Amino acid sequence: MISSAWTRYRSVPLVYRIALAFVAGSLLGLTIGEPATLLAPLGDLFLRLLEMLVVPLIIFTLLGGIRKLTPSKLGRIGGSVVLLYMATTALAGVFGLTIGNLLNPGTGVEFTGGEAQSAQPPALADVFLNIVPNNPVAATANGDILSIIFFTLVFGLALTIVRETTDEDAVQSAITGFFEFVDAGTQALFKIVWAVMEYAVIGVFALMASSMATNGIEAIISLATLVGAIALAVLLHILVTYLGLITVIGLGQSPIAFLSGAKDAMLTAFTIRSSSGTLPVTMRNADDDLAIDESLYGFSLPLGATINMDGAAIRQSITAIFAANLFGIHLGLIDQVTLLITVVLVSIGTAGVPGAGLIMLTIILESVGLPLTVVGFVAGVDPILGRIATMNNVTGDLAVSTLAGKWNNAIDFTRGVWPRT
Repeated sequence: MISSAWTRYRSVPLVYRIALAFVAGSLLGLTIGEPATLLAPLGDLFLRLLEMLVVPLIIFTLLGGIRKLTPSKLGRIGGSVVLLYMATTALAGVFGLTIGNLLNPGTGVEFTGGEAQSAQPPALADVFLNIVPNNPVAATANGDILSIIFFTLVFGLALTIVRETTDEDAVQSAITGFFEFVDAGTQALFKIVWAVMEYAVIGVFALMASSMATNGIEAIISLATLVGAIALAVLLHILVTYLGLITVIGLGQSPIAFLSGAKDAMLTAFTIRSSSGTLPVTMRNADDDLAIDESLYGFSLPLGATINMDGAAIRQSITAIFAANLFGIHLGLIDQVTLLITVVLVSIGTAGVPGAGLIMLTIILESVGLPLTVVGFVAGVDPILGRIATMNNVTGDLAVSTLAGKWNNAIDFTRGVWPRT
């Protein structure tokens, strides 16, 4: 009977279970008040589990992502695609920070139970200098996010270069074996992530109960401002970056034509919240509608599902400002530069699957010393934010692929949606 009940429970999608926990915890906290704070340790355990995963996830997922960027692929086509992805993600982060600073979501609600970890902000030059660790092992032990990302990227790329340039079979075999170990480790970590997200139902319930007991209905209203700010920033990024800079200026084509060619992938991404899961639809749009050559989109789209996280960059940037406002913490220029760098770099290894946003948010908050308490709070609206961000990500994949296609003579503007408009 217990097994049957567990099976029925598991048959309900996790996103609905977390949403129900969010609502139930909120109602409990608002109803009984201070006694609900006794549940706080259960929520704190959820946050500790997330924090436990940060460093290993960065290392394993970045190594897995960089494995695909082999020197042979990083020629003219690969280089242009990667640079465009990095550029649009950086622009997305700037949009997020701009809208976040203008609208200041979370202002007026002050949370308790978390403290900032950052001290006096360093000089701007030190921010960039400190990306390079004196001791990678010490950086890992101390949780220096940017240093960990930098060394992992450099080490991973060096491995791919050695693998393609060495004549020693033993060395090639060892590197291949290392990457196979990384793949196995990544799969193991995702099993742990699955277990943590199963516990998230309890963790989110406890966090919301204790938060509502302490902060009241104003906290729910603040979440609405967060969703609105992210939706606005995503809309502006699509209009300005993809339709304006890329389609009109870069391609010299109609933005209506691009939207017509990308609409199926955009709607699918919004529905299933997975860049990777949308990939078959994205490839069909690229081939049949946007007339991109398979030799380009066959590389750019799977890569984009891994490293192009424009929507996530917007979402995490604004959520970080939201978190800072909730705890009455001021994010200065240096903090926001650090935030932007972290968002761009960490996007390379972020899995394009539902729920990855909460893990990425944990990394982002760690990088600027913000309390992780907000992770459980935001989890209640994660399904909405995830849909918005994933739609943006997939739109960016297709926009970058079209521009790279023009630069590399790998797109046919005489067929598909282009002649019709």
